[in-house]
Amino acid sequence: MRFFSTIFVALRALRRNKMRSILTALGIIIGVGAVIVTVSIGDGAQSQVEATIASLGQNIILVFAGSANTAGARSGYGGAGTLTIDDAQAIKSEVRDVIAVSPEVRGNAQVLANGLNWATRILGESEDYLSMRQWPLSAGAMYTDQDVRGDGKVCVLGQTVVNNLFPDGDPVGKSIRVRNLPFKIVGVLATKGFSLQGVDQDDVVLLPYTSAMKRFSRQSFLPFINVQADSSDRMPAVEQDIANLLRDRHHLTQGREDDFTVRDQQEIADAANTTNRTIAFMLGAVAGVSLLVGGIGIMNIMLVSVTERTREIGIRMAVGAHGSDIRMQFLIEAVVLSLMGGSIGILLGIVGSHLLSSIQHWPVVISTVSIVAAFAFSGAVGVCFGYYPASKAAQLDPIEALRYE
Repeated sequence: MRFFSTIFVALRALRRNKMRSILTALGIIIGVGAVIVTVSIGDGAQSQVEATIASLGQNIILVFAGSANTAGARSGYGGAGTLTIDDAQAIKSEVRDVIAVSPEVRGNAQVLANGLNWATRILGESEDYLSMRQWPLSAGAMYTDQDVRGDGKVCVLGQTVVNNLFPDGDPVGKSIRVRNLPFKIVGVLATKGFSLQGVDQDDVVLLPYTSAMKRFSRQSFLPFINVQADSSDRMPAVEQDIANLLRDRHHLTQGREDDFTVRDQQEIADAANTTNRTIAFMLGAVAGVSLLVGGIGIMNIMLVSVTERTREIGIRMAVGAHGSDIRMQFLIEAVVLSLMGGSIGILLGIVGSHLLSSIQHWPVVISTVSIVAAFAFSGAVGVCFGYYPASKAAQLDPIEALRYE
């Protein structure tokens, strides 16, 4: 019963100074709210990265050609002619646990149809590309292996291209002109949306990579090769086998650097998440400072409260209250202030996260773990910063306290 009566006395003391209690909790409110918002933004950014990487397909390995060096001017990966169609075919036939390969050629072109024109990306890919990327069709079908081997003048359109060139009907079976060359439309891609980099994935025209090499890039080498492994567990072994195969095919002796680069989705995701985590950590550090300031505010007000209520403490001790009762009373007041601020801060953080999502269109994910952690941390702040004032109150001499004016 003594514990509950102590709680009652502590709550009554806080209720007597409502405005001061609210202002004291303001630092915790701001700190916890900021923590919730920053964590939700960080989790949202991470989930967006994971979704974008997942949109590339399952167990995808990317092989890049090396960098070119022309008259001292170096280009990035994919610029040198170090990967060929034969390399891609060798990977598919000789590397164990590889289930699909799609050589890739990229470019940009103005496409025309129905008296309209549109500038878009051109991707040369194999017939396996859509299954690798888990990208369904909304109409028609993907071009075939025969189209790839025969440099077929066929194409598959992204939804953005369809909207701009064929606003009134189904384009399947019709033709578009790409750099004045006619291509028959055999399929339309389902809507994919924007990538992590803000690129419209639907603004694309897919061609057989052989046709793209022959009619657009006019080069015999490949800048990229997409490879799909049978399982995620086998990806490290498949990467190593690809590297060994390409070194052997390119006659790279021991000590010579690779003229290609092999990367998997997880490495790309880790690189993106590292940046997101750094930003989230910096924002979280600012929010942590707010919580620290809030805790110092609680300690300051509790010390003032001890001074103001010295005579009250003396009277309570004189009628039988122990030092532990006084300590518990002031500690409860500090914890209640902190938890009250934490609860309001959590609500404000949730509301703020949804407002950011709706106004700025930022991805946010509010997790139960972050809410529980914020609430627990606010309680811990109350205990840590309330203990010293509570101990000071408990150590007062009853006679000196009764004399205090």
